[in-house]
Amino acid sequence: MSAVLPTGGARAARRLSGARGAAGASQVCSTAGTPRRSRRRKSIAIAYEARQGNGAEQGMSEPQKPHWEPKHWRQQLEHIREMRRKRDAPVDEMGVEKCYDSSAPPQVMRYQVLLSLMLSSQTKDQVTSAAMQRLRQHGLTVDRILQMDDATLGQIIYPVGFWRNKVKYIKQTTAILKQKYGGDIPQTVEELVQLPGVGPKMAHLAMTIAWDSVSGIAVDTHVHRITNRLKWVKKETRYPEETRVALEEWLPRDLWREINWLLVGFGQQTCLPVNPRCSECLNQDICPAAKRC
Repeated sequence: MSAVLPTGGARAARRLSGARGAAGASQVCSTAGTPRRSRRRKSIAIAYEARQGNGAEQGMSEPQKPHWEPKHWRQQLEHIREMRRKRDAPVDEMGVEKCYDSSAPPQVMRYQVLLSLMLSSQTKDQVTSAAMQRLRQHGLTVDRILQMDDATLGQIIYPVGFWRNKVKYIKQTTAILKQKYGGDIPQTVEELVQLPGVGPKMAHLAMTIAWDSVSGIAVDTHVHRITNRLKWVKKETRYPEETRVALEEWLPRDLWREINWLLVGFGQQTCLPVNPRCSECLNQDICPAAKRC
């Protein structure tokens, strides 16, 4: 699992290309009256992009919907901050921000951030950290990985989860970075999720850590589980991407960077997947899912 340590003053989020053409939104009829279907390219839904309807463009005011927010969420957040004050969870000591070489050239650093995120999927922080240390000992750069055979790469990253698939994804993604991006990583979520083995959570974390640009909330299994337990979503969500969209609808943007780091560590230490330690939690009296004896 991975998270982002909170830092002061995130720069403005970079512009993302979400393909919304006017041609894809309307159909043009021929003189014979037969409509032509327009093909729409699938794009990543970015919840934080500005939405402008026809009414807004024509100067018509749209009615404001009542703002929804969870009950007690600010108090719950402050309690979680207090419980995370020591910063001694596995994510604090071995998370993605501890895996890359901060003294490496920026382009190399960004590549190492992306690889550590790819390795972290379905893998404990301790295992990811150890695999990254071994990779760095062999020289963790785009060119070195391209020169490395699959068997050697597999031996180095084992036993990360799904290591055989990750060998394939790492080699494919690294080749794309070399050919298309000059050895660097993409600067948008839309481009990042097109890379083999890179999902939305990894893309948002890569934007924050590698590019210092908060593009969205990174939702992993801990964030997904805890926000559903706290009822920070209007209705229960089944998948992390649903949770991300639901959170971004109400959570203030200045908390987006911090929330992943807070909840990942909280989920590792207190709000466990099985047998959560509710008796030790400061939110036990205001958590809808708390086990009360």
